[in-house]
Amino acid sequence: MTETPRIILHNNETEPLARWLTTKHPEADFRTCNSYAALPALIDSYRPDIVYSVRFAGSPNFPRDALFGQHGPRWLANGGAGTDHFGQWNTAQTTVTNAAGVAADMMAEYVFGGFLHFTLDVPGLQKDKADRRWNARRVTPLSGKTLLIIGLGHTGRAIATRAKAFGMTVLGVRARPQATKHVDEVHGASALLSLLPHADFIAISTPLVPATRDLIGPQEIAAMKPGVVLSDVSRGGVVDQTASGAALETGHVAGAALDVFEEEPLPASNPLWQHENLLISPHCSSVYEGWEKASFDLFLQNLARWMQGETLVNIVDPKRGY
Repeated sequence: MTETPRIILHNNETEPLARWLTTKHPEADFRTCNSYAALPALIDSYRPDIVYSVRFAGSPNFPRDALFGQHGPRWLANGGAGTDHFGQWNTAQTTVTNAAGVAADMMAEYVFGGFLHFTLDVPGLQKDKADRRWNARRVTPLSGKTLLIIGLGHTGRAIATRAKAFGMTVLGVRARPQATKHVDEVHGASALLSLLPHADFIAISTPLVPATRDLIGPQEIAAMKPGVVLSDVSRGGVVDQTASGAALETGHVAGAALDVFEEEPLPASNPLWQHENLLISPHCSSVYEGWEKASFDLFLQNLARWMQGETLVNIVDPKRGY
C-alpha cells in the first residue's frame, strides 16, 4: 500500500464530499476548495497528489493551468464525464479519469423525454387544456421508426437499450465501429451524411473533441429527413446552433431538445429562445438526485486502486477526449 496521498476536493459544495471521504478513509489528508479562483494558490501551497474536481461554474476561467502546472496533481479525477474544459495534457505527468457512465441512464431518459414531448404533442395538449378545449388528436408512435445515435459511449448505449424497448430500428455512429448490443448497424463517422436521411430521430451523445467540433453543421442538417426530431446531450460546439435554429424555424427539424449550448448560460438575447418547437434545458440532463454520490463513489473505488498501486478505471486519452 502506498503512503497516504494529499487530496483536494474541488466543488462548489465540498461538505458532502469531505464527509464521504472521511467515512471511507478516516485517515485521509485532504483540503477543500469551493471556487475556481482559490484553487491555484491551494495547489501551490498544498501540492496535492490527487484532485477531485467538478466543473461547477462553466468552462470560462476554469483553473486548468494550475491543475496541469508544476505543482499539479499526479491524478486528476473529473467528477463529470466531459473533459473538454481540460484541453490537452501530458499523460506522463498527469493521469486524468472521468465519471463516464454515472449519468448514462438519466441522460438516456432525457433523450426519450424530448422525443415523447414532440411525438405526443405535449405543447398542443397543454394549449388545449389551457383553452379548455376537447380537441381530437393523433399521437405518433416511436415503434417502427429509425433512431440514429451519434456517439456510442455509455450514454449512447443506454439510449440504444431504451430505443429497442420502444421497438425502434437503431443506427449508430462511433469513432471506432464495432458490433454494439441493441444497435442494428454501427458505422464510422465517414458514413454520417449517408445515414442522416434515414433517421426519424437523432440522439447526439458524442464528446466534444477536435474531430466532433461542428460535426452537425449546415450540410448535415440539410441532409436530415424533413420532420426529424433531435435530442442533444453532448457538448456545446458539436451542433451548429445557427443552422439548427434555422431548421427549426422552417420546420425541417420538427422539434429538438437541447441540453447543451456553445455559450452557457444561454444568453437571453439568443434567438433559440423564440422557437416554440425547441426544448431548452440548462445542461442538466445528467444532474439527478444522487449523481454527486454516484460520481464520488466511483472516485472512492479508484482511490482504493490508487492506494493499492492498481490501474485506475476510466482513464481518459486526451487525444480521443474519452
